[in-house]
Formats: sequence, C-alpha cells, structure tokens
Amino acid sequence: MLRSMTKMFLGNVPVTKNLLMLLVIGGLYAVSIALSNTFVNIYLWKQSGEIRDIALYQLASVLLQPPAFLLAGYIAKKADRIYTLRAGVFILTAFFLAVLMAGKNVEDLLLFLGALLGIGFGFYWLGYNVLTFEITEPETRDFFNGFSGLLTSFAGMIGPFSAGLVITWLPESRGYQVIFFLSFFLFMMAVLLSLKMKHRHAKGPVYFKKAAGEIRKNKDWRNILYAHFMQGTREGVFAFVIILWVYTATNSELALGTYGFVTSAVSFLGYFLVGRFLKPKFRKHAIFTGGAILVGSVFIIVFHPTFPLLITYGIVISTAYPLMLVPYVSLTYDVLGKAADAGALRIEYLVTKEWFINMGRAFSIILFLIGTALFPDRIIIPILMVAAGAGHFAAAWCIKNIDTSFIVDRKKVNSGMPENGGGDSVT
Repeated sequence: MLRSMTKMFLGNVPVTKNLLMLLVIGGLYAVSIALSNTFVNIYLWKQSGEIRDIALYQLASVLLQPPAFLLAGYIAKKADRIYTLRAGVFILTAFFLAVLMAGKNVEDLLLFLGALLGIGFGFYWLGYNVLTFEITEPETRDFFNGFSGLLTSFAGMIGPFSAGLVITWLPESRGYQVIFFLSFFLFMMAVLLSLKMKHRHAKGPVYFKKAAGEIRKNKDWRNILYAHFMQGTREGVFAFVIILWVYTATNSELALGTYGFVTSAVSFLGYFLVGRFLKPKFRKHAIFTGGAILVGSVFIIVFHPTFPLLITYGIVISTAYPLMLVPYVSLTYDVLGKAADAGALRIEYLVTKEWFINMGRAFSIILFLIGTALFPDRIIIPILMVAAGAGHFAAAWCIKNIDTSFIVDRKKVNSGMPENGGGDSVT
C-alpha cells in the first residue's frame, strides 16, 4: 500500500524497499543537521565575535574532509561501506557533544571542532554516496535526488524554525543544549536503521592511483570534476556568511529559523516538481538556468543585506537550487557509471569527486581569509561574494560539452554499474 501511494504521488518510478530505506536514513540525517548545524555557527560566533574565526573553523572542516574521505574509502573497500556511514554519524554526534562540553572555552577549540566536523562529514557522505550509486539506476536517479532534496527541504522547514523557538524561549545556553541533544537522538535512530543494511564487501584492492588516471583519459569525468571544484568555490564562503548576515541583521535566532522555514518551504516545492517532472533530455538546460539564477541572486543582498532582502534572496536561490542540483547530481552519477571499471572502482571515483569539491571550498575560504586580512570587510566581502557566487554557473559551463546521449541508452550506462544496474544492498 505504501508503495502504491508513493507511486501515485511521485509517478511511475520503480521504488524499491532499499531506495526508500536510504531516503529515510538521509531524512533523519537532514533533520539532525537542520536542527543544529545552522546554529552551531551562531553559537561559535557569539563566543568569538570575529567572522575570521568562523572562516577558520569552516576551513578546518573542509581541509579535513578530503583525508577523511580517503580513509573512509579505504575502510569501505577493505571492510564495508556501512561502517563508514555509521562512523560518520558517531563522529558527528561527538562533535555536538564537544561543542556543549567546551562551553565558554569553545573559542579555543575552533580548529579542533572544525576538524572533527569535517571528519564526520567525510565518513558519512562517503558511505551515503556509495550506497546511492549502488542502489539507484539511471531511470531512478532524478527521482531519488529530487525526493532526497524534498526531504532535506522539509527538514530545513521544521529544523531551524523549531530550534529558533527553543533557543528563544529557554535562557542562556539551555536552548542550544536541547537542540544538540535532539540531534544526538536522531543520529542514533539513523544508526539503528542502518543495522538493517546488508553487509557487503567491495571486491578488489584499493586503486586510488588508477582512479586518478581516469581524469586524464576521460574528458567527461574530468569536466564533471572541474564542475565540482567550481561548485565548491561558492559553497565554501556562502556556507557561513549568509547565516551570519541573517543573524546580525536581526540579532534573533527566531528570525534565522524563520529564514530557514521560508526558504526550505520554497525548495520543498521545487524539489518535488523537478524530481517529478524533469526529463533527462532537459538536464543541461535546467542546470544552466539554475546556475544563472544563482549568479544573479547574489546582487540582491551583496551591497545591503537587510532581512527583507535576505528573505527575497533565500526564496530565489531556493527556486534555483532544485533546478540546478537534481539534474547535476544525477549527471554526475551517470558519468561516473560510464567511467572505466566503475563497478569495481566506484569508491575511488567518489573519493576523487569529494576531493575536488572540497578543494574548491578551501580555495574560496582561503581567499576570504586573505582578502579580509588585507582590506576592510565592507569593501572586500561583497567582492568575494560576487566572485564566489558565480561558482554554480561556472560548474554549469564545465558540463556543457559532456555527451549526454548515453543517458537514454540504459545498456551503455548499466555496463559500468555494479551488478548490472545499481545493485541491491539493503534488505
């Protein structure tokens, strides 16, 4: 009955139990992060008061993610990718506990906390991305990425707004303690659900060098990696500056939660529509349109970031991100599936992808730190935001010459997929 209702709501997509379970795990993670991660930056900023300190915290996170992905990939290949997923959840739980225990001394632990967060993200997303590649097939990828975005948007609606209410109502740091504990509880639920996953070893030794060689040989894969680097340049700076701008414009956690609610409600609808109706042949058009809107959106706020303008900006990007990311992520996995020995080297390829996106994030944050050290914030930050804001459009430009004709030919795609079409790793 659940499947028939799902198909009635989402269309004639072959939805399996495995795919649904992975979506639920991703949903629990999304709610956990939505509750706490937005407010971690504010919590740390309240202790420090310097935007450069938050930039250093974010830099530590993105610098530790690549080696974390590398180690997680080795563990996934030698043991099991589910272990990396669980380890990531445990490390993220430890991160939130460390923030609470640090208390007023949190300013002295910014680099340590950022590193811990980066390691947790690296382990979690390696496991999740490998499972996504194994479970989804070409005809279910747009659905999966669209519905996954829909769940993330729903989490973004209820998470920050609820957390903002709790923090506003409870005195001092008590509200932060409550939401961090709720995140801990949801992370544990995700771990318990992952116990239902079937353990399966990846075959063969670790071939990171061989996967790196594909960059030189495979033009489509190389362009996808360049696109992820450019995507990272926007994400690195925008991940913390927008949050701080919303808070400093209002001095209210509830206003920050309201911003999250409004923008996530818009993206909730956007992810549903794109995941439900976008056809593979229109992927490039959607990616370019979304990237262009994201570039233009920066000029709404960059010169005078008032709260009404920030809300307007949030609505615009929440329309653009689904249009950009659903087909972009699907195209990434399809190009990966066409790469040499994709079934055997899927973990190595995913690690390579994450290295590129985090190099982009680190590059933009380092530029931010250098720029703010040399010039006044009011002058350099708008310039840096415009430059970094073009990242997604640059990513769209990188994929413009990728041959997408193979997407409609399932045989070509499946030849590179593990177990002839995505595998079946969840029982």
